[in-house]
Amino acid sequence: MTACSGLVERVMNINVSEFKASCLKLIDEVATTHEPLVIGKRGKPLVKLVPIVDETPKSMFGYMKGTVTIHGDILAPLDELWSAENGDGDDLYSGLRPGGGKK
Repeated sequence: MTACSGLVERVMNINVSEFKASCLKLIDEVATTHEPLVIGKRGKPLVKLVPIVDETPKSMFGYMKGTVTIHGDILAPLDELWSAENGDGDDLYSGLRPGGGKK
């Protein structure tokens, strides 16, 4: 077993002659267990057989479903006035001219 960024990855090692004798069975085993297989020759690792990971991206549509809760009536008018209605923000716009403000 080898440690990889906090996760433990189990790796099977096999000699090339053993792999040659049971190639199809080992390929099926790697595909079902999702554990890589290192194939070696004379004690040296040569190749690594790994399963293909599904690389299709997940749809962004609906990924936040169930994360929002609504409290109360969201369509009813609020009890407080907007600054446009009561003039609170008028001083913020006093220096601006209509139509872009530049000559």
